[in-house]
Amino acid sequence: MKDKTTPLSVYYDGSCPSCVKDRQWYEKLAGRHGDRVRWVDITGRDEMLRERGIDPEHALMELHVEDADGRVHRELDAYILLMSRVLVLKPLAWVLGLPGIRGLLSRLYRRWVRQRLAREGRLPDTKKGDSE
Repeated sequence: MKDKTTPLSVYYDGSCPSCVKDRQWYEKLAGRHGDRVRWVDITGRDEMLRERGIDPEHALMELHVEDADGRVHRELDAYILLMSRVLVLKPLAWVLGLPGIRGLLSRLYRRWVRQRLAREGRLPDTKKGDSE
């Protein structure tokens, strides 16, 4: 595994105002370490996502982060990896990883994303293997 200064690629929904605000919040907290993250807007980039081994529908439904070794982390694992790069967010990353917290937050996150995408008329028709 590469060290924590190696950039991560974060695949996020740039069409989502909330996601853009989260990115801005992260960049503000990361400060001078913000260059350790390469932000990739997934909007209209289905082929690029497939080339990275990421299903475009899943990318819309959950955050994906690619580490320097090319391993793709998704949903809460992605958030934990991303937050662990910023000193002030490390405690939150640790809390997110706790078994009871992790399961609950995962369910709430999936529900929130589905509701947001449904409101926007962008909810994918198929939810391969998704469960609430």
